Amino acid sequence: MNAPSGPPICRGDTVLLADVGNTRIKLAVVEDHGAEAGGRRLPRIARRQDLMSRDFRPPNLEAWMAAVAPGPAVLLVASVHEAAAVRLEAAVAEVSATRHRAVRQRRIGHADLPLAMLVDEPHRVGIDRVAAAAAATVVKDPARPAIVVDCGTATTVNLVSAAGEFLGGAILPGPALMARGLAEGTSRLPEVAALDHAPPPPLPGRSTQAAIAAGIGWGIRGAVERLVAEAQRPFAGAAQVILTGGSAGIVRDCLPGAVELPDLVLAGIALAAARA
Repeated sequence: MNAPSGPPICRGDTVLLADVGNTRIKLAVVEDHGAEAGGRRLPRIARRQDLMSRDFRPPNLEAWMAAVAPGPAVLLVASVHEAAAVRLEAAVAEVSATRHRAVRQRRIGHADLPLAMLVDEPHRVGIDRVAAAAAATVVKDPARPAIVVDCGTATTVNLVSAAGEFLGGAILPGPALMARGLAEGTSRLPEVAALDHAPPPPLPGRSTQAAIAAGIGWGIRGAVERLVAEAQRPFAGAAQVILTGGSAGIVRDCLPGAVELPDLVLAGIALAAARA
């Protein structure tokens, strides 16, 4: 692993985080650099705020920044949506320049996170997957591997070795992306909303909307259950399961014993601040 690069984090800085995803930009403030003490505790984050990745309003960003960081600050940006990240960084730079506020920015990459990458093309792995896996290495039992299930725009199932190495995993569309694909790829099927937060409706679906919701919901649940079972095979069933993401509610009750940590990716990004 290479050393972190970018502007340093200074004593007195407020550390801001931005997880720029395909659907949302998740913002937060680091309240406590928990990993600095050497214990197995993630940094504590607070003051969460979400913006839409494709069309967020800069005044909303400015209002949040003014509320959480009236003094010097540094923003750590991890992104899987380059256009949204560039727009976010431009908006932050404008606030810093026009409001005469010292807000520095730092794009987080793989080298900024404490995680060995045992995959064929490490540079092509999404930073959200890497950040979540890095955070998992802090909270998991040190003697056990982990399986990280992240349910967002895409649903990912990633494996972390007992030694804290990223081993790769599986990626499939999340529920909203499946619904959009059906609507855009057919002439008569409607797009179904609100599939993210609860178990799917029972079969049989007695309307087209209910049938789509059941197909996507039960399909995602079945896929995630099978993927986790397959991921457990190399570990003889000994891996801890860690669940995160905005659509976690759709699979929560089919992963008994999973530890749910809603802001796992943001906590992983915060580890870069602890290293710096």
